[in-house]
Amino acid sequence: MNADWLITPAFFEVPEPGLAAIAPEGATTNPHLPPDRSAEGLRPTYDTIRSFVTQTAQTGRVPVSLAGDCCAAMPVLAGLQAAEITPHLIWIDAHGDFNTPETSPSQFLGGMPLAMLTGRGPQDWCRIAKVAPIADAQVALVDGRDLDPGEADLLEASGVSQIALRELAGLTVSGPVYLHVDVDVVNADTLPVFNYPALGGPKPEELIDALAQAVKVFDVCAVSISGWNGALDADGRAARVFGEALAPWGARVP
Repeated sequence: MNADWLITPAFFEVPEPGLAAIAPEGATTNPHLPPDRSAEGLRPTYDTIRSFVTQTAQTGRVPVSLAGDCCAAMPVLAGLQAAEITPHLIWIDAHGDFNTPETSPSQFLGGMPLAMLTGRGPQDWCRIAKVAPIADAQVALVDGRDLDPGEADLLEASGVSQIALRELAGLTVSGPVYLHVDVDVVNADTLPVFNYPALGGPKPEELIDALAQAVKVFDVCAVSISGWNGALDADGRAARVFGEALAPWGARVP
């Protein structure tokens, strides 16, 4: 696969070195880990991701951003926009990430990035990332099943498509696709390695198959991955599963 990788080995400001387990040889490591989760604290980290995506996309290669949290998707989309690419965003995640401060019981930033990317909720992080809102009609949420009540209502009232992972290959889109994969989409009973586990959902082999089909069906212009908690992966099984799932883009299978 014609892809280049950037590893941001952290869950926000918390180091997560285990993410590097599936990165191919030659992958670049982001030198900027944020001091906190504020927009300003994340600026250097996001600047690096955005620049990497823009420069890689302009060469015709596929940028792959591997990070611990879904908010790192914001500078990926910003980088594509800077490269004058307007993609369809396919967001694969057990969670909707569509909360705003008004709907979120926890006020957890990691539960808001997809809402923020569509122009909802606080925009400070989008401003720091230099990303413009994406239209609802250009977004599909795949297997988002663990939703807060207000979040579910907000999604229902939006123009964001909601489909199951098994339906991914049948999704009709025109033009390039930015594929965001939060690996916690996998049933937590089968791989208990997530900070925010969600029961139900696909088995590991179903994710592997779905992504293998995606690379055949879509014109994938960028991939971002929100990873697992390496400290919980004592036997390395999760790294092997996700390495195989991301193998179409050059991931290493430990």
